[in-house]
Amino acid sequence: MGLMLNRALERLDFLGHISDNPCYLVRTYLSPANRRAAGCLLGWMAELGMQTQHLPDGTVRGVLPGAAPEAKPLLLGSHLDTVTNAGKYDGALGLIAALAALEELRDQGIQLPFPVHLLGFSDEEGVRFQTTYLGSRGVTGQLDLETRARLDAAGQSQSLVLATEGWHEDASNIHYVAGSVRGYVELHIEQGRSLEEFDEAACVVSGINGQSRLLVTLTGRADHAGTTPMEFRRDSLTGAAEAILATEKLARDHPGLVATVGKIEVLPGGSNSIPEVTSFTLDFRHAVDAERVRLLKALENSVRKITASRELELNWQLVQENDAVVCDAELARNLCDALERVTGSRRQLASGAGHDGVAISKVAPIGMIFVRCRGGLSHHPDEYVSPADIGVGIRVLVEFLKSLPA
Repeated sequence: MGLMLNRALERLDFLGHISDNPCYLVRTYLSPANRRAAGCLLGWMAELGMQTQHLPDGTVRGVLPGAAPEAKPLLLGSHLDTVTNAGKYDGALGLIAALAALEELRDQGIQLPFPVHLLGFSDEEGVRFQTTYLGSRGVTGQLDLETRARLDAAGQSQSLVLATEGWHEDASNIHYVAGSVRGYVELHIEQGRSLEEFDEAACVVSGINGQSRLLVTLTGRADHAGTTPMEFRRDSLTGAAEAILATEKLARDHPGLVATVGKIEVLPGGSNSIPEVTSFTLDFRHAVDAERVRLLKALENSVRKITASRELELNWQLVQENDAVVCDAELARNLCDALERVTGSRRQLASGAGHDGVAISKVAPIGMIFVRCRGGLSHHPDEYVSPADIGVGIRVLVEFLKSLPA
């Protein structure tokens, strides 16, 4: 296991240096760095003896046929893309840990009685088009016309980018439908502090909280900053500021709700011009779908009052919505059994973060393993998982795979 762990750590470090920016880690949908990272994963999967393929969107797959190639496969996977100024463990750890677990089984001379498909998804974070799970939604047929029309910062649609920048050479069709696979399992950093508080290296995930993503646009009137009296202004930015503070207050007043404004754009953007148009993203999450919907409507009503009082126009656009997902009971039980054999614990936690399992759950039962992340810090260059905890996560995966029946 020591050699296998060292190889996994080297691979994580190697992927952590593949970036589209020399100053920080960032890989987005179909970017050059994302393609290079995908190529590395394909090479490592081929070294294991997997049959490798890629989609035009940059998603890659390795297939181990097992003793019964005709049986329904088990999917393992995570994402290759990152946020801007990322840490090196989010997404990549799940892929490298799964690869290490399969290598460990090979070294033990164990052939699984079913096929395994290892998937590296091209996009989970949604940085380029502000809409998540493009990779996992792509392999499950969930990319609708609205998603394909989403624009990046350069004004290019997702469909145009796929046509002009896609990895078309020797591309394959990778597609899953309901009932075609036995399940999907992903190992991921916790991105929270619970495992640190419990002083435990890993746990099993019970479910994933529901999420709404919106683009909110306030439109006022541009005017001269030096000559326009305060009482005559229709300043979209100050209206947005009031709306953002209302968002924060709502979340603080309702435990269990988390709401985040992560990106703001202001036009015309001059220091001596009153802002005419202000747009901001809104990420809104709760474990209970009905409560998330209720609170989001309450926030919309509050923001509409703010914009009306300031004579601003409001465009409240729902970009993406995912209901809460409950992990499969049988997969969770098998994962808990494996966790207990490795750590003595059967702890389960809910995930506040979204994962590719949200998309895969439309066609297959899902399960997840969380590994402790120092301080719960993620989406940050100081994101860190200890080698010992990575080793625990890999061992849990090995035990889980060994225990599954044909």
